[in-house]
This record gives sequence, structure tokens and C-alpha cells, in this order.
Amino acid sequence: MDNNQFLRSEMLWGPEGQRRLAESHVILFGLGGVGSYTAECLARAGVGELTLVDNDTVGLTNLNRQLEALHSTLGQNKTDAVAARLRDINPALKLHPICGTYDAAHRDEFFPADCRYDYIVDAIDLVSCKLDLAETARRLNIPMVMALGTGNKLDPTLLRLADISETYGCPLARVMRKELKRRGIQRMRVVFSPEEPAPTTQSEAPPPGRRSVPASTPWVPATAGLLLGSAVVRDLVGSL
Repeated sequence: MDNNQFLRSEMLWGPEGQRRLAESHVILFGLGGVGSYTAECLARAGVGELTLVDNDTVGLTNLNRQLEALHSTLGQNKTDAVAARLRDINPALKLHPICGTYDAAHRDEFFPADCRYDYIVDAIDLVSCKLDLAETARRLNIPMVMALGTGNKLDPTLLRLADISETYGCPLARVMRKELKRRGIQRMRVVFSPEEPAPTTQSEAPPPGRRSVPASTPWVPATAGLLLGSAVVRDLVGSL
């Protein structure tokens, strides 16, 4: 029996591609319905080092879509719950779970001078944080891929990976196009869906700073997260 757990992937991109993944360090912001699937995709592909950032704990309404959300993990920090799951997938994976919020006031805590990332993944919700992260990625010359809106949507087949300039039909994409352009950022790889939001009822009280809580399915955020992960892995191996 072969003892290489990444053999089926290595059959696609070869030992050199697998080595590149093993030597790569990716920082992922957001471990919700989108980010949890991205994290697992990267771990299962063989990325060697992950920094995981989220400030939330696992709640009951996360059970319908987030990989770390189990009855046994309710109340745990999402970073700790995801890290435990990923260690069980790949014990050799270097993990840096950070329970915190990325914003302009705290960016240096996530990008210290002695730490170099090969890729940034943005799976956070707040526009101001996404914009600051995009500016940070440009300043540090680190490749980045960004998730746009997946809430209130039902059709996973409409999700696609594209440049921000090619987006349409997504309210968050419209805001991000405008604000990124104001900051001189013309190109950004994103995952978006042009699907019109489905009508929903507001049954959950929004957290501070939010006007509403989006409805969500098990499959739309998951698909977006896997698309983000695929973009990172294909770029890192450099051949797909």
C-alpha cells in the first residue's frame, strides 16, 4: 500500500507540483460556509502551511453549511475547530490559528515583517476589511483571490472564477468594482455569482454592524469555497 496520502493529486501535477504546495504558506481570512471549504481544500491538496483567521465561535445556525460546525464543536472558536479537523487530515500540516478580526487597525498583526505568505484568500464579509486586505496584498505583492456574495442564492452552477472587471449581477461585486477602482486596483480574481437573490424571511437577529442576516444553503458557499481553493492550488503548482 502506498503511504503517500497525496498520490491521487500528485498524479495530476507531478512530484514537483506537490513539492511546491508542501513549501507554500497560505493565509485565509474567514472560516464560514465559504472559507471552511477553502481551508479543507488546501489541506487535502497538500499545502504545507496555513494561517487561519476568524473571530467567531461555532453556533447552531452554522451547522447547515460550515465544515467545522458539529454539535461537538458548538461554542468553540472556529479557528480551533477548523485546525483540529485539518490536523486529522494532514498531521504534518503547519497551522497558525488566529482568533481575531482583520481590519486596518490590526493589519500589522497578520502581516509581520518576518512572515511571508505565498497566497492570500479573502472569505470575509465586511467591505471595508476586504478593501484594506486588497490594498495590503497589492502593497506586499502577494497574490490574492476574493469571495463575493453567496448569501440568499440557490444555484451553485452559476458561480464562477473571474476577474473583478468581468463580474455582473452581484451587488457586492458592484461595490467592490467601484471601490477597488478608486484605489487604483484594476485586477482582482474573485468568485462570484450573477444569480438574483432569492426572497427570504429575516428570522435571525443580525450581529452588531449588520442590517440583516443572509439565508444560506449547504451547497452554494461550499462551491464558492472550493473554487477559491482550486484557484490557489492551481496557481501554486503552476501547471494547471
